[in-house]
Amino acid sequence: MEKVKSSLNTLIEIMNELREKCPWDKKQTLKSLREKTIEEVYELSEAIINNDNKNIEEELGDLLLHIIFYAKIGSEKKQFTLNSIINKLIIKLKKRHPHVYGKLIINTIKEVEQNWEKIKKKEKKHKNVLENIPKSLPPITKSMRIQKKVCAVGFDWDNKEQVMEKFDEEIMEMKNEIKKVNNIEKMKNEIGDVFFSLINYSRFIGIDPEEALEKTNTKFIKRFKHLENAIKKEGKDLIKKKLNEMNKYWNKSKKETV
Repeated sequence: MEKVKSSLNTLIEIMNELREKCPWDKKQTLKSLREKTIEEVYELSEAIINNDNKNIEEELGDLLLHIIFYAKIGSEKKQFTLNSIINKLIIKLKKRHPHVYGKLIINTIKEVEQNWEKIKKKEKKHKNVLENIPKSLPPITKSMRIQKKVCAVGFDWDNKEQVMEKFDEEIMEMKNEIKKVNNIEKMKNEIGDVFFSLINYSRFIGIDPEEALEKTNTKFIKRFKHLENAIKKEGKDLIKKKLNEMNKYWNKSKKETV
């Protein structure tokens, strides 16, 4: 623990120096750092998906730096400090875990999640269950948060078969709408319902839809690169290939890549 304290103090000292002496660091504000922080979160997410422990360690360090940076800017403006951030977090964690730091008896993960939402709603004085979901969340993440929150108050399916039936129903509605007059807005609505239902099914069976989609993105990129390289090795031009020719290379790349 002493080593951690020493390292953290050194990091804080470096941040203080950078804020004083580096033109770029001096210029930064809470808003200017926002986009960079989001980028760091995505880089960490990618490292986790790839099971890349070396990069996970590095990206966590970058995020820690951002937290120290935000705290430094907050302290300069007398809005908040690193100490106030940590103390507030300690209070929140103890308050939201009465089954650990109090006398409440909870036995399941679902009960923990339900009680967490109950306490959170009371703390923030929200009138509605879905009131505190950030508008800027990516759509897939937002759908997951919506579904988890309503699930925590008992609004959920009994089994995965019911969820799949709902998904099949949404697929049929989407197909029927596409067959009709070309109404873009109605098609958007139906396609959105299909996505929402599939995300809900993923949640229900314990699969992160964002991670699943990213794995498919990575797989597709790998296979398409293999296709491109195979065509180049033959001294041919990808753009000049017809679709049926490219499909032959694609099927071959599926067999030769994992």
